[in-house]
Amino acid sequence: MKRITLAAFCMLALQSSYAQKVYKLLSPDQKIEMNISLSDQIRYDIISQGDTLLTQCNMQMTVDNASLGKNPRVTKVSRNSVDETLTPVVPLKFSSVANQYNQLLLKFKGGYSVEFRAFDNGVAYRFITNLKDSIDVKDESFCIHFPANYLLHMQQPGGFKTSYEEEYAHIESEAWLSSDRMALLPLLIDTRDKGCKILISESDLSDYPAMFLKSNQSNGAHSIFPKVPLEFGEDGDRSLKILKEADYIARTTGKRNFPWRYFVIARDDRQLIENTMTFQLAEKNVLEDVSWIKPGLASWEWWNGAIPYGDDVDFEAGCNLNTYKYFIDFASRFGIPYIVMDEGWAKSTRDPYTPNPSVDLHELIRYGQEKNVGIVLWLTWLTVENHFDLFETFEKWGVKGLKIDFMDRSDQWMVNYYERVAREAAKHHLFVDFHGAFKPAGLEYQYPNVLSYEGVRGMEQMGGCRPDNSLYLPFMRNAVGPMDYTPGAMLSMQPEVYCSNRPNSASIGTRAYQMALFVLFESGLQMMADNPTLYYRNEDCTRFITSVPQTWDETIALEAKVGEYALVAKRKGDTWFIGGMANGQQPIRTFNLKLDFLPEGKSFHMTSFEDGPNAQRQALDYKKKERNVQKNDTITVRMARNGGFAAIIKTK
Repeated sequence: MKRITLAAFCMLALQSSYAQKVYKLLSPDQKIEMNISLSDQIRYDIISQGDTLLTQCNMQMTVDNASLGKNPRVTKVSRNSVDETLTPVVPLKFSSVANQYNQLLLKFKGGYSVEFRAFDNGVAYRFITNLKDSIDVKDESFCIHFPANYLLHMQQPGGFKTSYEEEYAHIESEAWLSSDRMALLPLLIDTRDKGCKILISESDLSDYPAMFLKSNQSNGAHSIFPKVPLEFGEDGDRSLKILKEADYIARTTGKRNFPWRYFVIARDDRQLIENTMTFQLAEKNVLEDVSWIKPGLASWEWWNGAIPYGDDVDFEAGCNLNTYKYFIDFASRFGIPYIVMDEGWAKSTRDPYTPNPSVDLHELIRYGQEKNVGIVLWLTWLTVENHFDLFETFEKWGVKGLKIDFMDRSDQWMVNYYERVAREAAKHHLFVDFHGAFKPAGLEYQYPNVLSYEGVRGMEQMGGCRPDNSLYLPFMRNAVGPMDYTPGAMLSMQPEVYCSNRPNSASIGTRAYQMALFVLFESGLQMMADNPTLYYRNEDCTRFITSVPQTWDETIALEAKVGEYALVAKRKGDTWFIGGMANGQQPIRTFNLKLDFLPEGKSFHMTSFEDGPNAQRQALDYKKKERNVQKNDTITVRMARNGGFAAIIKTK
């Protein structure tokens, strides 16, 4: 009896000793800590400045019949520190990015490893496998636990078929039930009394489905993934029905890196706006020649109904040659490099090779070349898939880029579709704007000809696009990558009087708010959504909008509070821009902004567009102001409800 008891005691002691094996990973500034413990699972805690933000989280991956992460046995431990500078091809925030992190690589028995990285603003991990040539990933377990009742900001789709355009929900973590809708990424966590925000997303998503999250009913969340579709059925000209699914989420190579799961940790909301985590974790650019990739503005006809009017319009407007020439003339006059031709340019949405005879696409391409304006063509993803040689054809025609729409899925097949499109488009010097899309997850850095994604509740939603929702975008959706929100409305209204239908499209928010969005929102292809007629009639606003770059050398968030307001300064060369936006919860917000980001010893001239004294009721009311400024100055910024502030600061 004593012998059995002693053996049992020794076994328990060994298990206890093993369970207490903890690997600690600190950020370079030692303020963020990740503690990884190994027992029957791989568990981790995330700590910031002594506060435990997430606790007893765990990870696991089921591959064929093996559970990677179950009863893990370490065979090798490697540590490394990296301090490098990265240069994005399309710099949406910074022309150079400091990439500093500490790395821990745990190699386990069974042909797999887990790599952890700790940055000064967050942590990340990924699975790495060294298995046979082909594997079936049955599931991946990403489980997080909240040590207190946190506030979750998230989009909740009704299923895996989603265009990522749901309005944000704001739910207490203890009230999120397993029977409730799942959440898509990115998800933002407000830890409340702990003083941190945590932004969760993924990067280097390749040959693998996007991750969603479900409540685990115990104040936490776990991952859920769409399975691989096996059979499809007809579903109109824009999509296919999934008739049969596999019992796995990915069939992939056994020797590979899996997507990064990352956590941006911000003690100041401004850090969310400035973060570049998706880029830092993404696969590096694979294109040898990127000189042809030209981000820029685009005039777009769908939102405004393609019906210009006025003394200079002596033709019947619509989807025809004269109307598109008018758009090209407008773009040429203001130095806008592209126009987007949406649905209707082709005779049939299923046939990309036969243009609508009323449009005369080839004449428009020729005319655009004469005016230095490129043509971007809209297509459904299904038409692209059924005619994958169209990239070569469009290159020969002289098309500059494609707007591809209605994917509305993020299973492995569709994720691979994005990459196939990006690769083939790059071969033929075509850029891509994905609509009906999931959020960016790194492909845009591997293939920088991917200039933007929709995946946002933008102005296409008309009255469903409100500043109260859009104020989360700089901290969430746009914080993970480029975003095609389609700003630029010249008809502005407050929500209680909003009424709009194409061609008289309008937006909720003030005129200054709309102008500020061009500075605040990041996209390699930025749309000007409104009618050229209205831009001509508001030339001072149009001149400002068309002066705003789409790529930046520096980004500084000046004032920011998630969901309430954001004021951001951005630099391109020697010129600075400021963009500000406010929600509708206060009649007036006032800020005293220091211009200490300006260089010493220089004088500048600032032109600003500000909410007028009646903008809180008449959203079209704005004031244009001119003044001289320098580094030591402080300016007062007044934003009405649903209002904004936009400025350009140039060297005198």
